[in-house]
Amino acid sequence: MILGVDIGGTNLRAGIELEGEIIDKRIVPLRQKDSLEATLKQLMALISPMLAYPVSGIGVGVPSVVDTERGIVYNAVNIPSWERVELKTILEKEYKVPVFVNNDVNCFTLGEHRFGLARNYNSVVGISIGTGLGSGIIINNQLYSGSNCGAGEIGLLPYLDHNLEFYTCSSFFESVHGISALKAEELAEKGDPRSLRVWAEFGLHLGFAIKAILYTYDPEIIIMGGSISKGYPFFYQALRKSMDDFAFPETLKRLKILPSQDENIALLGAAALAELQKCKV
Repeated sequence: MILGVDIGGTNLRAGIELEGEIIDKRIVPLRQKDSLEATLKQLMALISPMLAYPVSGIGVGVPSVVDTERGIVYNAVNIPSWERVELKTILEKEYKVPVFVNNDVNCFTLGEHRFGLARNYNSVVGISIGTGLGSGIIINNQLYSGSNCGAGEIGLLPYLDHNLEFYTCSSFFESVHGISALKAEELAEKGDPRSLRVWAEFGLHLGFAIKAILYTYDPEIIIMGGSISKGYPFFYQALRKSMDDFAFPETLKRLKILPSQDENIALLGAAALAELQKCKV
């Protein structure tokens, strides 16, 4: 059994993985984010009861750049006190089991590749669309994080008057159109013309991001996760249309773009970090 942990700016989640399934899961809100001591206490309060299971390792996904060898977290998004946290050392000292730390979108992508929709593909890109736009990369069945765990940050590429992330995450709905993505989804489900146009415009911008992924990594499949990916039915057609000018039409014919279907996939991916290390030993 492996414990998978997903640290977010809003919630902490943990789940026990056994044979590719999450058999027990707990979620708690993350509070007092300005205090490192308080957030670590919350994290341990979540983890400790779950170690009643015979856990052989812990995998952790964090929204940040990570020194994956030493398990050091740098500047976690939306957690101000996590500027530099030696998370692997802290947790291994507390629990006496191996701990492995990586970026949260890398964990999401690894989960899809090991247990989800991308199981039968060698090259995969996972993208998380929510408060930001992040991506994880699988090349030749191996997770690729780059030299500094910063590979795949396509959201930071310059685009129009901002960057890609501004137009392909929650800021597009809130800052450009003055509506939350959740409200836009609710209205679109009722056939509201304005909301449908907003989603179509969002799809055009996201299509540009997908083209950047294709020119850079040329994956077989792209899996979308994150809260805004739930609007997939409302933006997919516009996304595909915006890619008509892509230079390699055969690539588009073969490419699969799908929304994630497993709410536990990031936890499974975090747990898979420990499984991967076992294979290397």
